[in-house]
Amino acid sequence: MLQAALHSGAAQRHCVFEVFARRLPEGRRYGVVAGMSRLLEAVRDFRFGDAEIERLRVAHVVDSRTLELLSRYRFTGHISGYAEGECFFPGSPLLVVEGTFAEAVVLETVLLSILNHDSAIASAASRMTSAAGDRPCIEMGSRRTHEWAAVAAARAAYIAGFATTSNLEAGRTHGIPTAGTSAHSFTLLHDDERAAFEAQVASLGTGTTLLVDTYDVTAAVDLAVEIAGLGLGAVRLDSGDLLVQAREVRAQLDALGAKGTRIVVTSDLDEHAIAALAAAPVDAYGVGTSLVTGSGAPTAGLIYKLVAREDDTGHLVDVAKKSKNKLSVGGRKWAMRRINARGVAEAEVIGIGEMPANDGNDRPLLVDLMRDGEIIADLALDAARTRHKQSLGELPPLALRLSRGEPAIPTIYQDDRE
Repeated sequence: MLQAALHSGAAQRHCVFEVFARRLPEGRRYGVVAGMSRLLEAVRDFRFGDAEIERLRVAHVVDSRTLELLSRYRFTGHISGYAEGECFFPGSPLLVVEGTFAEAVVLETVLLSILNHDSAIASAASRMTSAAGDRPCIEMGSRRTHEWAAVAAARAAYIAGFATTSNLEAGRTHGIPTAGTSAHSFTLLHDDERAAFEAQVASLGTGTTLLVDTYDVTAAVDLAVEIAGLGLGAVRLDSGDLLVQAREVRAQLDALGAKGTRIVVTSDLDEHAIAALAAAPVDAYGVGTSLVTGSGAPTAGLIYKLVAREDDTGHLVDVAKKSKNKLSVGGRKWAMRRINARGVAEAEVIGIGEMPANDGNDRPLLVDLMRDGEIIADLALDAARTRHKQSLGELPPLALRLSRGEPAIPTIYQDDRE
C-alpha cells in the first residue's frame, strides 16, 4: 500500500485512522483499555534498521523509493485516545492517529497487536476482580502463554485490579507486587510431606503458604499447623471441590486455633468459578490459564480504519468502508460518557467531526497521548489502575453481571455538522 501510494502521489496526504471495536466479545458488557503505555513507547521507537531494510530489498518486497522512505521512518504525527484503564464500548474511538498516510499506515500491526492482547486480558481480569470483590487475585498465567506476552498480561491484569503477579520479570519491569507459592514438585521431592513443610517453613518463615493437597488434605492441614504453629500464613488448595474443601479446611484451621491462616485457591479458575466461590471461606484466588487467554476472548476485536483523509483542495473529508456486514462510521470522532444526576453512566456519545455537547456533568474520554511523535501522556501504572476502578464504578450495576447480555450502556453517534 505504501509503495502504491507513493506512486500515486497520495502517500503524503494527511489522514485520520481510528482504532475501535464494532462489537464486544459475545456476552461481554464492557471492555477495558490496556497497553497504551506499551503502544506509545513502541510507536516512539518504531524504526526500520539496516537488517530490516536489507531483508525487504533482497526479498523484493518493495521498491527502492519505498526503502528510502522506510530507512528514514519516524512517526511525527499526533495520537489521542482513551487513557489506560478506561472502560470502552462498541464504536468507542480508543485511538485516533493523525499523520500522513505513509506514517500512519505502517503502524497498523503494532498498534492492534498490543491493544488487542492487553485489552483482552484487562477485560477478562476486570470481570474476575469484580467477581472476587474484596478478595485479592494473584496473576499466575506465565506458563500458559508466550514468555513476553506473560509480562504484558501481568501488567494488564494489574491495571484491572489484580493484586500481585507470580511473574518476576513483570515485577522488575513494571513494579508490580510479586507473590507465589510452592508447587507439588517441591513436596514430591522430599521423602515425605513433613520433610517438605519443615524445609519450607525453616527457609521462608511461618508466614509462608503451604500447599496441602498433594496427598491427604486433612492430614496435611494438621501437619502444617503443627510445624508452622498458629502463625501459619496460608494454605493452598489446587484440586477437588474447592467450595466443599475450603469450608472443611476453614473449620479445621479454626478448630486448631489457626484462625488467622488464610486459604488460597487455584485450579483453572475463571470469573464464573470465582463467583461460585463467593460463599466459601476463601481469602485469595490464583488465576492462570483463563486470565492470559482472555477467558474465552483472547482478542478484544479491535480494528484500525481510515476515517478521514485530505482531498486535493487540502480539506479533510470523511471516508468509511460501506460493505453490508462490516459497516464503519466515517469522520474524525470525539467521545463523551453521558453521566446522569446520580453519577451513573447512561451512554457512550460519539461526536463526528466535533465534540458532542456536554449537558454539565458528562465526561470527555479522549486525551492527548502523543504530539509530533513525542509521548505527552501520563503513563503511570498506578494511575491506570485507579482510573479503571473509577471508570468501572460509574457504570450501571448490570455491567457486573456475568450472564450473557448487551453492552452496559448504548453507543450513540452525533453529527451536528451542516
